[in-house]
Amino acid sequence: MNNTTLISMFFMLLSIVSNGQSDNNDELALEILQKVDETLTPESFESYRKLINEEPDGSKKEFIFFSVKKGKDKMAMLYLSPASERGRATLRLGDNMWLYIPNVGRPIRITSMQSVVGGVFNNSDIMRLDYSVEYDPSILEQNQKEYILDLQAKTRTIAYDKLKMWVDKNNNMVTKVECYTASGKMIKTLEFKEIKNFGDGIMRPAVIETSSPLYKGYRSIMIYSGMKARKLQDEVFTFEFLSRLEELR
Repeated sequence: MNNTTLISMFFMLLSIVSNGQSDNNDELALEILQKVDETLTPESFESYRKLINEEPDGSKKEFIFFSVKKGKDKMAMLYLSPASERGRATLRLGDNMWLYIPNVGRPIRITSMQSVVGGVFNNSDIMRLDYSVEYDPSILEQNQKEYILDLQAKTRTIAYDKLKMWVDKNNNMVTKVECYTASGKMIKTLEFKEIKNFGDGIMRPAVIETSSPLYKGYRSIMIYSGMKARKLQDEVFTFEFLSRLEELR
């Protein structure tokens, strides 16, 4: 066996080992991301949230929502306050979103990057699906306390092309997410705080704060006041049911 053959065999074995390590990395990353999803929300649930938008001059605007979610791609949300918004509702089915306004007729199509409530949170942030549904993960780095994941969007319809996610190794909870464009420009940062026991085995961050270098001086805060597992019928996630979401409370 000559030297050329030996060298070829060496690089072939090196490639096999490298590919195997890459596959193992991706499998572990997906497992971590799925655990993050499981920690954040039950498969089917209801929740109450307050959203606070803060402006540079110190003024604030608050919203309260009642939300329901089923499986990995169905979510509906009812506006409870302020009074001017009460009765409005949003529906998300996969990548598609709609806004229902009482007495206007059929729901209006909206996009993930829009924000029907203003502030730094967009529609995708407020009506978020499982991370593992929208992103392919890999492990960027890790230390004794946390994993840092790189998440690449599976399709172009997803709000953010890339996420960088910090995950606590002790409890599989996300602590921070940075959102980027395809070119690498950071759009916003989400910080997950104040772990709370909501009962029935649901323990997760109760507060999510977001800020953006694109909107200096602005900040938005989402506070979960209640969350519980709940079985829901598919009819809840239809245009016809948006005007009846109040019946679920």
